[in-house]
Amino acid sequence: MKRFAAALLAFSLTFSINAFAIDPLPFQSNAQRLRFQHLTSELRCMVCQDESLLASNADFAKQLRRQIFEQMQQGKSDKEIKHWLVARYSTFILYDPPLAPSTIALWFGTPAIFLVGAGVVIVLLRRRARPADTIAEESGEDW
Repeated sequence: MKRFAAALLAFSLTFSINAFAIDPLPFQSNAQRLRFQHLTSELRCMVCQDESLLASNADFAKQLRRQIFEQMQQGKSDKEIKHWLVARYSTFILYDPPLAPSTIALWFGTPAIFLVGAGVVIVLLRRRARPADTIAEESGEDW
């Protein structure tokens, strides 16, 4: 019974792997495949938002990968492809958006929050470590 269950598990895993495979594209060379992988890893999936376009298995990501592949076949550079994508989907599609007025919060928001938090911690620690002579003396009465 255990062997049958193990064989069934192996059989089902063999076929389930194909369900998660990313579309094979007919690259002309290994260099072109590496360029495609590098470019799509720098782009955000608009559906998943936490995954790169390369790693996403969403239908929309598959369509975008196909369009990027077709543009590469037409001889467009990575910069031209990124400009085309930004024109259609805004800078949100880029994992590394350029510094612009609309992305200032992305670039400086986290460090600003960290610095404010560090300042609050320093102020609280200084208040806690006041010298003993500044603390009012107790009246000595017990409740």
